[in-house]
Amino acid sequence: MSAQPHHFSKLAEELIGDLRHVPFAEPRRQVKRPVQPLGALVEELLHKHHIGRDSPEHIIRDQWAQLVGTANAAYSHPVVIERGRLTVLVSHAVVRNELFMHRDAIVAKIRELPGCKEVRVLNLRTG
Repeated sequence: MSAQPHHFSKLAEELIGDLRHVPFAEPRRQVKRPVQPLGALVEELLHKHHIGRDSPEHIIRDQWAQLVGTANAAYSHPVVIERGRLTVLVSHAVVRNELFMHRDAIVAKIRELPGCKEVRVLNLRTG
């Protein structure tokens, strides 16, 4: 005997269900995909969302006051890195202008941090 159970076509399952008077509740256009092992899937999600690991965002947040100064750090908050852009929320227009003027120096300091080589641009948002 084979270890894998036999899979009937949708038409065959529908006919067998009609014969047994069991309604066929599965949508006609549903595609069944092969089952993935749960361990590999969980590990992939843990790695993708940096769960239990230090992400570049965490490292930057920890060092933010040293990178931009304590006065500017009080009014700004690094949020997320997407495609080499670090999005920073800034709550004061003067601080936003200050960070904008020194963005190249800030990016150079960020790139020196471990795991932050991918940051190329600061995206300053009012928020």
